Amino acid sequence: MKFKTHENLPVEIVALLCDHGHDAISVVDQQLAGATDNIIAKVCQSEQRVFMTLDLDFADIRDYPPEEYSGIIVIRPKLQTISAIIRLAEQVVRLLESSSPVGQLWVVDNFHVRIRPA
Repeated sequence: MKFKTHENLPVEIVALLCDHGHDAISVVDQQLAGATDNIIAKVCQSEQRVFMTLDLDFADIRDYPPEEYSGIIVIRPKLQTISAIIRLAEQVVRLLESSSPVGQLWVVDNFHVRIRPA
């Protein structure tokens, strides 16, 4: 599966995804750091990449309807430490073994994964 990670996620997330057989790149790798949310969303659409972020704006289905994307995953750790974010990303990787985020919004926190289907 193809992923793009937001600049607000630790760089280790790209490596974690790649280590589990996914094609992952960050917005920083593509010189998109500082780009608006709309630009990043359009790039993800054109590249057919699942977008992973801490930015709750991407959980607004009025602005980012899940069915128009290859998937949006919003990580919401209780504490925004690198280790807490990586733990939640590891939870996502495990979920990817049995589920696909295509056309869905996943909001992942310390207690559960909420999935908004298309």
